[in-house]
Amino acid sequence: MLKKPTSAYVHIPFCTQICYYCDFSKVFIKNQPVDAYLQALIREFESYEISQLRTLYIGGGTPTAISAEQLDFLLSHLTKNLNLSKLEELTIEANPGDLTPEKIAVLEKSSVNRVSLGVQTFNNRHLKQIGRGHNEAQIYESVDRLKAAGFDNISIDLIYALPGQTMEDVRENVAKALALDIPHLSLYSLILEHHTVFMNKMRRGKLNLPTEDLEAEMFDYIISEVEAQGFEHYEISNFTKPGFESRHNLMYWDNAEYYGVGAGASGYLDGIRYRNRGPIQHYLKGVAEGNVRLSEEVLTKEEMMEEELFLGLRKRTGVSIKHFEEKFGLSFSDRYGEVVAELQEQGLLVPDKNIVRMTKKGLFLGDNVAEKFILE
Repeated sequence: MLKKPTSAYVHIPFCTQICYYCDFSKVFIKNQPVDAYLQALIREFESYEISQLRTLYIGGGTPTAISAEQLDFLLSHLTKNLNLSKLEELTIEANPGDLTPEKIAVLEKSSVNRVSLGVQTFNNRHLKQIGRGHNEAQIYESVDRLKAAGFDNISIDLIYALPGQTMEDVRENVAKALALDIPHLSLYSLILEHHTVFMNKMRRGKLNLPTEDLEAEMFDYIISEVEAQGFEHYEISNFTKPGFESRHNLMYWDNAEYYGVGAGASGYLDGIRYRNRGPIQHYLKGVAEGNVRLSEEVLTKEEMMEEELFLGLRKRTGVSIKHFEEKFGLSFSDRYGEVVAELQEQGLLVPDKNIVRMTKKGLFLGDNVAEKFILE
């Protein structure tokens, strides 16, 4: 019997509005069959006969775009067969504009113990410009309400290098984020994805983005400022107060297997990476017919090793050479010695015989460094 994964990702594809930078699997919630979707989702979840999870993450879309009753249905059905004493972390993503007192009451009586808020920026002009539906005042209101309901494990997402954003804007954002007094921050630079409003604007020359030098300066500033306030930079984009790391995300970076449930969700089970059907009607039909997956890919040993490095290098702690050799049964230095030496020489990897990990400069270049380990 293969060891069952201890993590699951559940996807809620509905949004109250569509942001201009987003390419995730999502739809505008109006006139969507939300109840039918939630029932199908629970049916898929139950088909895995999951009785024990360490982490459960509900993402989207915007899980809090659904009504308080629907949210209650979702949370109670996801956890009803779980051994809750083993569930360390249940995260739900939320939008500041959606967190009504009714929805917070549902979260409060559920097993949710971590809330990730999609703040993106505190600047009302920029919020409008990127298509967000909330304003600065709603951010504070949501955090206050969550704290009042007993949630201390709150994380926010911020995006930097936004169109027209200056260093001053970034300084202000960081100061406001730190003033919230929460234990976890995720900071991303704006990435232009295909089929988004922003990508189309850029193609028409209508998007005034910061230069790469300014972006690097923003990255440096954010790290030094946040670390000075007692946060650890434990992964390329993530900062935590001691003990508040996202356990679910660490599972991804440790390259562990997990269930992916819902329309367009990805999962990793029994050495197979799979993706579910995306459009909601296709997903509903797939669940009804017992055939919900759109694609499956059996990973070769080569691909597994690449992923182990690609994902593990994102963490500040890097990849343990001993663990890698035990897992894959080969000599690390025979295979990657030259790449490591070259990257250390360029100041992108820390000189260390036991662990492969990136320097600060390496972290800024992130994926470019990791790509060097994909051997031809």
